[in-house]
Amino acid sequence: MHNKGRIFLLDDDELIISMLSRALFKEGYETHMLSSPIGAVEKICAWQPHALLLDVDLGEGPNGLDLLEMLQAEEIDFPVIMLTADDSAESAIRAMRNGAADYLNKPFNIEEVKIVLEKLLANSRLKSEVEYLKKSTSATIGRTFIGESAIISRLLANAHKIAAAGVQSVLITGKSGTGKEVLARNLHYWRFGERKDYESVPYIAINCTALPENLIEGELFGHVKGAFTDAKGDKKGVFELADGGTLLLDEIGDMKPELQGKLLRVLEERTVRRIGGKVDQPIDVNIIAATNRDLKKAVSDGVFREDLYYRLTSFAVELPQLKARGDDVLLLTTHFLQNFANKYSKPPITQIAKDAEELLTAYDWPGNVRELRNVMERCVVMENTDTLTAELLPLDIGGRQQQFADRRRRFQAIIPDEGISLETVEKEYIKLALERTGNNMTKAAKLLQVSYDTLRYQAKKYDLT
Repeated sequence: MHNKGRIFLLDDDELIISMLSRALFKEGYETHMLSSPIGAVEKICAWQPHALLLDVDLGEGPNGLDLLEMLQAEEIDFPVIMLTADDSAESAIRAMRNGAADYLNKPFNIEEVKIVLEKLLANSRLKSEVEYLKKSTSATIGRTFIGESAIISRLLANAHKIAAAGVQSVLITGKSGTGKEVLARNLHYWRFGERKDYESVPYIAINCTALPENLIEGELFGHVKGAFTDAKGDKKGVFELADGGTLLLDEIGDMKPELQGKLLRVLEERTVRRIGGKVDQPIDVNIIAATNRDLKKAVSDGVFREDLYYRLTSFAVELPQLKARGDDVLLLTTHFLQNFANKYSKPPITQIAKDAEELLTAYDWPGNVRELRNVMERCVVMENTDTLTAELLPLDIGGRQQQFADRRRRFQAIIPDEGISLETVEKEYIKLALERTGNNMTKAAKLLQVSYDTLRYQAKKYDLT
């Protein structure tokens, strides 16, 4: 059963906390009991619970409200539920003012406790994830992996099997821009998408090279208050934030060797310890590692641990470069054109001219899908047409054909050895202007710097209407 959370129980009535502990254990929670307030704050913080059930009246020593104030001073990151036999409003008001997340009167129904806990833990996880994502620099180039070529169809079929089997450690390799992060999102969806609570299942992505070396360990594993100079309070790491869901470790090939060892321990033991912490917290996380590096070479070069390499490559998916995906180039082109037209509220480019198709499929796409995406975004933003033509594409796409388009753009006309008639030149430029403007005569006339009536007459003359 998945560990639903770590619940600390503090009440001087040992019978009550024993009953609560048994009931919560049956529901999948891990519990820790304490019946005395002496040294309680230190013990609670050291255990790093996800929630605390705290009795108001604790007999001798500080009461629950006193402990609540002390805990708030420690800047705790978990919710506190106060328990009391006193049903007066005064205690409840003081507790809520001091930061209690909820308040339950004794005797309470165990089902009520379960409902309150589930709600608070869900809100706490969501808050933590949102706060992390606000700071995160990770980005995605789309939510759905697009592709129908034979090589991609086989790859997606294998990825589906991995997700359906519930494999908890997957490696995605491929050149930059091939769609590793997009595939990771799809693996997450295929794994959890059928669950009713899918929207609350965490998906966290962290780029192992996007943060300074002195910060990455704290982001991964979290820390306790006072673990180092700037640790003003407890902080969850991404392993904890992703508990119950998916964690993507992007660019893992650039991770420091000492962190590689700690990652291997997490993969093998499925526990994580915060920096400066004293407890190992169990985690249930699908870990997806991604890299554009040749990890086998990195192992032979001594910069990547061999034991971690073999642990990760048990289930590996290698994404091909875009140039190896055949007609997927045109499929992705259409997809991006539609998406960016919607995003920028622009008229959709619904057709791809033959000359543009030839250039798109012949080009090597060294930046892969990301480069294609960026090119289509620029076309949508900068042009107003319903047809994508060769001359709308960047000059570095297309070799000789594009060099000729470059000459046309700069009016560096050429005369072939056999000669050429002026009528042919005029006809070709009118055709180019009409193609460029989607057969808009007014815009074409402006491009050719003639009046609308003149262009209409010439177009009719050459049967271009």
